[in-house]
Amino acid sequence: MKKAVYIFFFSMIAYWVDAQSNVRLVNYWDNTFYINPAAIDEKNLMDISMAVRKQWIGFAGSPTTVFVAGAIYNEDLYTQFGLKAVQDQIGYTSSTNIDFTYAYSLTMNNNWKLNLGLAASYQSLAYDISKISFPTNEEASIYSRLATQDNFNAQIGAELINHNWRFGLSGQNIFSLFSNSITNKVYNNTNFLYGMYRDYSHEFMNLGYGLCAIQYGNTIQMEMNINSYFKLSNSNNPFQIGFFYRTWSEMGFLLGVNLSKNLKVSYTYDYDMGGISQSSFGSHELMISYSFDKVWKCRNCWF
Repeated sequence: MKKAVYIFFFSMIAYWVDAQSNVRLVNYWDNTFYINPAAIDEKNLMDISMAVRKQWIGFAGSPTTVFVAGAIYNEDLYTQFGLKAVQDQIGYTSSTNIDFTYAYSLTMNNNWKLNLGLAASYQSLAYDISKISFPTNEEASIYSRLATQDNFNAQIGAELINHNWRFGLSGQNIFSLFSNSITNKVYNNTNFLYGMYRDYSHEFMNLGYGLCAIQYGNTIQMEMNINSYFKLSNSNNPFQIGFFYRTWSEMGFLLGVNLSKNLKVSYTYDYDMGGISQSSFGSHELMISYSFDKVWKCRNCWF
């Protein structure tokens, strides 16, 4: 088993190479499954999330991203199966990514667990030709280049966790390293390395914070986050307030409200203070998450 773990981690390091861009949500701090197929939620039977992100309000043709994710955990097999779908619209270009994920949890000792994950991806790149016109005699050849393109890709990830800490490493769009297709230029290889901490004390306010390095191509982007979780009882966290900073002068805040024990709504606003701020009023992201409780089982009962 140890040999398999070493091979897995060395494979991850080998994928830490060239990339260009990445379509993702800002609010992944409370659920790293959005960026890592190895992220497992053992507290619930199933989690479902839906989100919409509108980036750079006021900027013509700015991206609109729709995200849906769900994962179910089988504690008897220490296994999680999941599904993620992302649809991104930029101008007349539309890209779609669907991931089928598998993760397995290894117990290292009484405190630490190692989760390993894989994902198979279907990707599509399409154009809204009705919005395009060319005043030339080469329209047929140009339109042929704008035909819908399909592609397959893969992800790999690992997380080392205990009650308070979470360390993760993931490589997205691995096949893009070996292909020059247009679709792979949209979904380029992107790698994440992160560490997060969250307090679970009985105090009125608990803190959580994290640091994430994102690498694509010759670029490394750093993201930092701090969240305050407020509770009315030992088991109830009614709302949270968070702040984050992304290099290249982008920062924002997060608000989260638990409408019930299982239902949560989150809103994120981020603002780019760089050159794009002259044409944009910032970006908005809204997410709804619902968790299903585990079904209690008596493992030592005789019937």
